[in-house]
Amino acid sequence: MRNTSGKTPIWQAIADALRSDLAEGRYVPGDKLPTEAALADRFGVNRHTVRHGLSALVKDGLVRTRRGAGAFVAATPTDYPIGPRVRFHENLIAAGRRPDKRALHVEERSATTGEAKALCIAPGDPICTYHGLSLSDGQPIAVFESLFPEGRLAGIREALSKTTSVTEALRCVGISDYTRASTRLTAVQASATQALHLQLSEGDPLLKSTGVNVDGTGQPVEYGRTWFAGDRVTLTLEG
Repeated sequence: MRNTSGKTPIWQAIADALRSDLAEGRYVPGDKLPTEAALADRFGVNRHTVRHGLSALVKDGLVRTRRGAGAFVAATPTDYPIGPRVRFHENLIAAGRRPDKRALHVEERSATTGEAKALCIAPGDPICTYHGLSLSDGQPIAVFESLFPEGRLAGIREALSKTTSVTEALRCVGISDYTRASTRLTAVQASATQALHLQLSEGDPLLKSTGVNVDGTGQPVEYGRTWFAGDRVTLTLEG
């Protein structure tokens, strides 16, 4: 229905007020906005009116909502190139972002048949698994699992206990350089654990990257699986 009174609709005034909050930096990309109930109290309206105002911000791409989680300030997706030289910190710095990594778990276990094939080792051979969380400007953008052949990379587990950087850990065990031999991209849904780490809802879209990195002789040194938050990263394929 068209507004003929000449007055700004309340829901629009709420949307405009929240736009000003965003412009002034009161909330930054990734921040969770106050609940509908809190905003209703702030503006002295009902939750339906607040919901209408938030919908306008969602339509403009300023806010995204997640069922059961609330409304969040939308972030501009991070460009992340996938090419022969995949380096997390270098990629994000080149994109003008602040990179960070958090180690979640490092352990030794036996390789499965598929993992052994990717790493050119025998099934059951010992591998070091490194699970972690990648962040861009403080916002989680991916969870990852990197697998290393311990027989070929003696000391890799100890190296990963001292640094979150795969490149630095490999350098510590004698791998001065490595390149990407293969990459496979698929679309999947977030598991409950992945959603928890990425601050998403279970079932939200993720981009899964599976790759093998090799040393200068062509020997696999890392088999990696990374699950990127679908709305926070733009993967670009290079060379």
